[in-house]
Amino acid sequence: MERTRSALILTFCIGLLAAAAEPAAAANSVNDQLISDLNNVLLYAAIPITLLTQAALFYAIYKFRKNDEPNPTKENRRLEITWTVATAIVLLFVGLASYQVMASPFIEHQQNDTPAEDAVEIDVVAFNYGWNFVYEDEGIESTGEATIPTDTQVYFNVGADEEQNSYIHGFHVPDLGLKQDANPGEINTVKTEVYNEGEYQGYCSKYCGVGHSNMYFTINAVSEDEYQQWVQEQQEGGGEGGEGNESAGGNESAGGNESEGSATEDPADEENESGGE
Repeated sequence: MERTRSALILTFCIGLLAAAAEPAAAANSVNDQLISDLNNVLLYAAIPITLLTQAALFYAIYKFRKNDEPNPTKENRRLEITWTVATAIVLLFVGLASYQVMASPFIEHQQNDTPAEDAVEIDVVAFNYGWNFVYEDEGIESTGEATIPTDTQVYFNVGADEEQNSYIHGFHVPDLGLKQDANPGEINTVKTEVYNEGEYQGYCSKYCGVGHSNMYFTINAVSEDEYQQWVQEQQEGGGEGGEGNESAGGNESAGGNESEGSATEDPADEENESGGE
């Protein structure tokens, strides 16, 4: 009966670990894929270690459950050497696996990384409290929203406005695996390549003051054709997405029409008044 109970407990633990090791969803970007692959590798390495230690624990509990007078553990050099070497191997494995990801130019930007001709460069400027996206080569600037092409290398040059900013912000897009500090007077570059089209929510990862909760932005990933069309539309509209709408909506011609209407009403009123007389 007790053996059956122990077997059921061990089976339950294995089931939990198997559920935790469920395959992850498809990655949205190179960065996301690198980070997810590293997490999976470390998880698969941790599963046998966890099973081994838990099995040893259950064995000790079961074997010595009726030992009313336990004796101190005797020195065992072989056992000590074994777990010391095993720990060193585990740490070496974790270090090598992590280094392969951390050394990637998509995770740690390299100064000698020259963008390709078809790459897109965007200057990300944080301020209190919002985000500006500047496309220097295209002559486009937008606030709170950036559009990028899929299957193309994109460089985000992240910084903060020195004049209008006194805080450290954080450029963070979780679903794309992007995270970089936005420091005043400093440019930190993060590189990516997005696989899937869609809208990706970003926000400031640093608590930067009373307006921190308002520092959201959106990354729109579209196809190459849609991106080129968007660039053309923005350039024809003056390169500033929000300003054109403001001028269209801010045309106070309606107010002007009211003044014209009041001018046309005056003669009619005068005629009615003269007719009444």
